[in-house]
Amino acid sequence: MNSETLKSLNRARAAGRAVVRATDIATGEDRLIDPYMDHSPLGLVAAQAGRNWFLAVYNPPLDLVVIGAVHIAQPLARIATLAGYGVRVIDPRTAFATEERFPGVTLIHEWADEALAQNPLGPRSALVALTHDPKLDDPALVVALNSSCFYIGALGSKKSHAARLARLKQQGFDDKQLTRIHGPVGLDIAAKSPAEIAVSIVAEMTKELRAGDGWEPLIARATA
Repeated sequence: MNSETLKSLNRARAAGRAVVRATDIATGEDRLIDPYMDHSPLGLVAAQAGRNWFLAVYNPPLDLVVIGAVHIAQPLARIATLAGYGVRVIDPRTAFATEERFPGVTLIHEWADEALAQNPLGPRSALVALTHDPKLDDPALVVALNSSCFYIGALGSKKSHAARLARLKQQGFDDKQLTRIHGPVGLDIAAKSPAEIAVSIVAEMTKELRAGDGWEPLIARATA
């Protein structure tokens, strides 16, 4: 792998983008393919080149953004970490977002829209809003709806979710866009405790991740 290819892979990883590296087996030539921009299957991409290619997908890490350092966020952060996510908890309330309550988790004491402007959501990102406070949740949901993240969830009853959707409609989102928000959040497993709710959320995130094109790590060989 030459230095320019390595730099491009590192830039893609930092930006949260998946990249496919195609290597010509005969010549060693490298090409980088953006799977989210090139909609043809990898095999066809290789076949069109008329040569033998070794294809490797470089996925960025899974990313979970939790809005609100509330009690459900604690087991959610632990379970999501075990499932392979890098977890960011965003809450400007420093009394809640503490190292003691969230050991080893990235804590961000800023407003969500400001924090996410610095480190945007990508196709491998999920966002879960947990505060019940429109001042904290709504700006984060607006950012998520305008992003390519694969999952958006919001805690609350059906009544509170309906009110949330009404507020977001006033900000210009239509019904189709708003269907991206899973609310009430999590799979319906009759969860009651914070840990059970966290399990239901991670399960729903997993379902959405696997239902899409996914671009899970793989190594493939295509022959023209």
